[in-house]
Amino acid sequence: MRVITGKYKGRHFDVPRTFKARPTTDFAKENLFNVLRAYLDFEATRALDLFAGTGSITLELLSRGCPTVVSVERDRQHFAFITAVLRYLDDRTCLPLCTDALRFIERGSGPFDFIFADPPYTLPELPELPDRVMGSRLLAPGGLFVLEHGKRHSFDTRPDFVEHRSYGSVNFSFFRRP
Repeated sequence: MRVITGKYKGRHFDVPRTFKARPTTDFAKENLFNVLRAYLDFEATRALDLFAGTGSITLELLSRGCPTVVSVERDRQHFAFITAVLRYLDDRTCLPLCTDALRFIERGSGPFDFIFADPPYTLPELPELPDRVMGSRLLAPGGLFVLEHGKRHSFDTRPDFVEHRSYGSVNFSFFRRP
């Protein structure tokens, strides 16, 4: 796993082969963050990374200067990896939480300017995630929610849908809270 740009640019972290997480590819991640530059001022963005997996998106957000990043991952091995990387970087602007992302959404402790969710593509609740996030108190007014998903899902009929980007088998749907 590699950090694309920012203060941690070029840093590599070896993800254990035993991980079940499917990290966002460098190609898709780089393109996603190129698009996000038009939406966000990273240095003024409170960010939430749901289903953090390897912490790849969390690290990219931190590297680009987000003052607050909350990283939610329920798998203990993945959470321990994220925590170890943050400790190695001595970065205290991230709050890693070992908890279920769906429960975190229900609790709605926020607000965040940007929420990224990369759930397992087979998660039964994946089609409901835009409803759950947009219906919670997590996203600030004007905030942006990006959902990573497979090609079989489409969210373009939602009134809060902004755009869809596809990079190979990786799809991102963007939603904005009015």
